[in-house]
Amino acid sequence: MQIKSLHHIAIICSDYPKSKAFYTEILGFNVVREIYREERASYKCDLSLNGRYLIELFSFPDPPERPSYPEARGLRHLAFEVENVDEAAAFLKKHGVVCEPVRLDATTEKRFTFFADPDGLPLEFYEG
Repeated sequence: MQIKSLHHIAIICSDYPKSKAFYTEILGFNVVREIYREERASYKCDLSLNGRYLIELFSFPDPPERPSYPEARGLRHLAFEVENVDEAAAFLKKHGVVCEPVRLDATTEKRFTFFADPDGLPLEFYEG
């Protein structure tokens, strides 16, 4: 068995319209398919970026909170590659999204910044 690539990332949000707007209108993902699953009172929205399916955005009634702090066990953050971190951070700022100060990765000498989605999921822009 050999893994070919990452297929998708599943995200459960607390406010579906707000999160859908964040990922599509601000980050620029495209809706591939959106369905409402009545039996689960849940939306499932498949999102792509540059023609590649990447994120499943789910809504569920009253999802429990997940502890999220920098060094907790489990998924730490999702990183998106951008050409220019300063431009990407400025774009987010125009849309009311706060970014941390830009830092330099001491190993790769690439610049990056962190920000959060509407539910506080840690996201990163990494200069490629």
